[in-house]
Amino acid sequence: MELRPGLSALVTGGASGIGKALCLALGGKGVFVTVVDFSDEKGKEVANLVQNENAKFHSNLDFPSAVFVKCDVSNSRDLAAAFEKHVETYGGLDICINSAGIGNPVPFYKDQTDGASSWKKVIDVNLVAVVDCTRIAIRIMQAAKKPGVIINLGSSAGLYPLYSGPIYTASKGGVVMFTRSLSPFKRQGIRINVLCPEFVETDMGSKVGPKFISLMGGYVPMETVVKGAFELITDESKAGACLWITNRRGTEYWPTPLEEAKYLIGSSAMRKRTSSQKFPLQFQLPQSFEKIIVHTLTHNFRSATCIVRSPLRLPIEPHHVLVKIIYAGVNASDVNFSSGRYFSGNGKDVGPGLPFDAGFEAVGIIAAVGDSVTNLEIGTPAAVMTFGSYAEFMMVRSKHILPVARPDPEVVAMLTSGLTASIALEKAGQMESGKVVLVTAAAGGTGQFAVQLAKLAGNKVVATCGGEQKAKILKDLGVDRVIDYKAEDIKTVLKNEFPKGVDIIYESVGGKMFDLCLNALAMYGRLIVIGMISQYQGEHGWKPSNYTGLCEKILAKSQTVAGFFLVQYANLWQQHLDKLVNLYSMGKLKVMVKIL
Repeated sequence: MELRPGLSALVTGGASGIGKALCLALGGKGVFVTVVDFSDEKGKEVANLVQNENAKFHSNLDFPSAVFVKCDVSNSRDLAAAFEKHVETYGGLDICINSAGIGNPVPFYKDQTDGASSWKKVIDVNLVAVVDCTRIAIRIMQAAKKPGVIINLGSSAGLYPLYSGPIYTASKGGVVMFTRSLSPFKRQGIRINVLCPEFVETDMGSKVGPKFISLMGGYVPMETVVKGAFELITDESKAGACLWITNRRGTEYWPTPLEEAKYLIGSSAMRKRTSSQKFPLQFQLPQSFEKIIVHTLTHNFRSATCIVRSPLRLPIEPHHVLVKIIYAGVNASDVNFSSGRYFSGNGKDVGPGLPFDAGFEAVGIIAAVGDSVTNLEIGTPAAVMTFGSYAEFMMVRSKHILPVARPDPEVVAMLTSGLTASIALEKAGQMESGKVVLVTAAAGGTGQFAVQLAKLAGNKVVATCGGEQKAKILKDLGVDRVIDYKAEDIKTVLKNEFPKGVDIIYESVGGKMFDLCLNALAMYGRLIVIGMISQYQGEHGWKPSNYTGLCEKILAKSQTVAGFFLVQYANLWQQHLDKLVNLYSMGKLKVMVKIL
């Protein structure tokens, strides 16, 4: 939602602290504001200040550009009346910010009362009122059939325990999980997000001891909190999002996709969900089909391969399925396969096994099943990552089938390219938030996934590429610093702009680029080798390189150089494919495909 003059917002707790700052910032955008608070004097003052801000955008209005409504948010009748006043004044509700909150006046362990004026009151104001406000706001937005945004004020104390305030932590933790559970309302055009700043210098925040505030990195600036709230309002992809703001780590979304994947419904549920979606086959199985085979070993893929017609043998073997291929993926690694580099031994050892089928990733529809296959049915969409996908049909053991929702080309991109990025960053890179991540050849298939996943995980992302067009693609994907090696020197940029080094490097070029990356690695840094595309086209395959002083370099800074080969992580394919599909379906991940 674009913040523009004429929108209307209701802000609870708007007379002081974060609520006041948000009211004034909205007024500064020309937004009409209803200030809801229990403090009569402060509330009227803020409403007047908002009107002054609004005067820059509106003149000769026959209604006030800001109003104050005195309200105890824990009183349902008062709350309903405040919303009614807002709708009556402005004709609808575009933005609702639930900022009202209080701390516990008595330490929980010392409270000898029934809690009506202490801990129960905290729960009522901080959590119950937020639920009530959200419920009313949703109802108003649904009735108007217009897009709307609701921002609930949580706290960092809702993400990790605040030992000095267990009741406050309980209430804010409830706000966080309540809000994140409401992401499906995005389908109705209503986005509900939660903002979780650490300590801000407000009346409540000033009660915390200065020593503790200092240990936490100081107060979070109010302008940073306002900026975060505006990001949650304007970013159309954010629904059920939790934005965590600290001085120590900056601004990041919590949890990261890597953490989220640990508790999301796993692949078994995905299999049940996708297996029920059938695509009727509008053809009879043919007696034969065409496929591409490798008939001689060479790095020149065209010379190594040819198209042949093969008989379709029926019935299907037990424990196997027949897949009608719809889309197959083309990879740089195809030349490694056609030259025999992925097989043990030398060329003479592999030669007698010729010819063999080419292609190793595809999506399609299950066209027939063999005996003993009980979990898959004809018409089920499927992804495959076994050799032989450059064919009209493919026989696959049922255990190698990866069920998907649809046999779309985007899914093909998520296989070798997407899974390599997702699993390598998690396992080999041990990626977490708040790091500097460098991706080489970032405009390529796997690089595009790597930069997005690193960014979604809350990191600063640096990417290398060659050419203005590729640089634009990476900027559109959210890369913080694009280094176009055709326009500037990579080594110089890294040395000048990242003097402490890079924490995680996702490297696929090899050769001189590997040397450059190794020298740019930070202390405790991790360099992930997922390929060496600069060496794939050599007549004699890739030649071993000598990295003089490698052991001394990584020892001196406790660094790690980790190799990654996707085949050895097959047990994680379904889990990470489900995650990628989920991110794509939510609009958080862009997938670029070129259909030939």
